[in-house]
Amino acid sequence: MTGTLNLLAHVALLLVLPPLLLGVINKTKAWFAGRRGPPLLQLYYDLVRLFRKDMVVSTTTTWVFRAGPVIGVSAVFLAGLLVPFGPFDAPIAFPGDLVLFAYLLGLARFFTASAALDTGSAFEGMGAAREVSFASLAEVALFMAFVVLVRLSGALSLSPMLHAPIAGIAGGLPAAALLLVAVALFVVLLAENARIPIDDPNTHLELTMIHEVMVLDHSGPLFGLVLYGAAVKLFVLAALLLHLVLPVALGNPLLDWALFVAGVLALAVVVGVVESVMARLRLSHVPSLLIAAGVLCAFGFFFTLA
Repeated sequence: MTGTLNLLAHVALLLVLPPLLLGVINKTKAWFAGRRGPPLLQLYYDLVRLFRKDMVVSTTTTWVFRAGPVIGVSAVFLAGLLVPFGPFDAPIAFPGDLVLFAYLLGLARFFTASAALDTGSAFEGMGAAREVSFASLAEVALFMAFVVLVRLSGALSLSPMLHAPIAGIAGGLPAAALLLVAVALFVVLLAENARIPIDDPNTHLELTMIHEVMVLDHSGPLFGLVLYGAAVKLFVLAALLLHLVLPVALGNPLLDWALFVAGVLALAVVVGVVESVMARLRLSHVPSLLIAAGVLCAFGFFFTLA
């Protein structure tokens, strides 16, 4: 029964909580700017409004344009079922699931970029080219982080890999390696979700946009799926990172779930602080940041050999 309740809690949080993270980020940024900001639940209201609207679809598009948001949401949701939340096991776990996790994110990105190219818009094609170029570097950093965690845990599945730090530091795992991997994964989180300093999600200047320019032609329920899928991806990567920055298990299921939710919301606050105190990087500097994330993971791997 306990396993069933944990599974239901996992799915419920994955379905319901992601839009709240964006509300926390926006509230944090508003607080830094001295503004009141939008309500915490604003994205929930926006999703309801968008799903009640009609769609306007260009006659030049094909089924790829409509399939992009649907496959994008489905892929990141399935990726969320591979990541354990807190000290609990993921609903889906098997040796090598870390590769499936990375490529589910890649699948979502592929169809988002394909939907952008399907419109025939030069601006959206430009955004798609930037998205896949930067993602190729972010994937390297992600896999390097996984290599370090595999080395530390001796497992090829995400659940035992990510649970290793809970008792690992006290048991002799090098804290320096975990810290370097955590910093690298935070950079990957910002890059995968097109957040500052990689991209500005609030900009309206097409020449500087990456992710947002790819979805300019989406409307109604399709745009709602895009927004929801982006929120789910942020939540999933935050849950992945949380195992390294908050490796704590209280032993009580209710307290562990509460700690997980609090930790994810705290990471959203950190993202909001970063976006408030930093400016967006020039596009030519973004690859350097992503390469640096991969180098940090490489140094982390060297620490595991000592």
